[in-house]
Amino acid sequence: MMTLLDALAATSEAATLKHLASVTELHPSTAHRILAAMTAARFVERQDAGTYRLGIRLLELGNLVKSRINVREIALPFMQELHETIGEAINLGARYDDEIVYIERTSSGRALVRVVYLVGGRAPLHLTSLGKLFLAADSSQQVRDYAKRTGLPGKTPRSLTTLATLEKELDKVRRHGIAYDDEEAEIGLKCLAAPIYDEEGHIVAALSVSAPADRHDPAWVPQVRKAADAISHALGYSGIKK
Repeated sequence: MMTLLDALAATSEAATLKHLASVTELHPSTAHRILAAMTAARFVERQDAGTYRLGIRLLELGNLVKSRINVREIALPFMQELHETIGEAINLGARYDDEIVYIERTSSGRALVRVVYLVGGRAPLHLTSLGKLFLAADSSQQVRDYAKRTGLPGKTPRSLTTLATLEKELDKVRRHGIAYDDEEAEIGLKCLAAPIYDEEGHIVAALSVSAPADRHDPAWVPQVRKAADAISHALGYSGIKK
């Protein structure tokens, strides 16, 4: 698949199956089968003449990667400032399918505090304050579909493992614009998070502060919200969802 994508990228015009099989040294039937799968996934576009070119899905994914890289770069100074103010770990996460992925993190700077999720770490959406913000932006049907796909696995006795409890929690998130993790991913660790929006008003990332339960302070909400709003503004969000 990768050699075929590289071959298509190196060809300015639409390419024939014969050309692609020759360049990649794949058997024509093998190349045809892989191209058919990529066409179905919109990574490749098949034209009427039986030729192939790169598909629109690659552009969509490229723009998605670009937006998240920009979010990280823009967010980092605000994260560092928030970290200096609060003194606890600040996390930046983005949604990838049914998981939250941590794309940046500031260290808590305090000894004996175990890091639950490092940069690049993943967690189910419903187990984290960051992920709940993305679920809260989904429709009721999308939330039900998520619950059905994942089965809502839990990690602690506090984890939300039923659709009813998750929907109740998401209703609070929608009303307050803030999400919490009350020792749901790790006993002894609490988090609170605020959403980050792009210029269109779509949630593209979320910012959270995580701390041991005995140090967690709900009074951090205005500071976390202010930092997330500042990042959203830097991304072009005017406060109006288009």
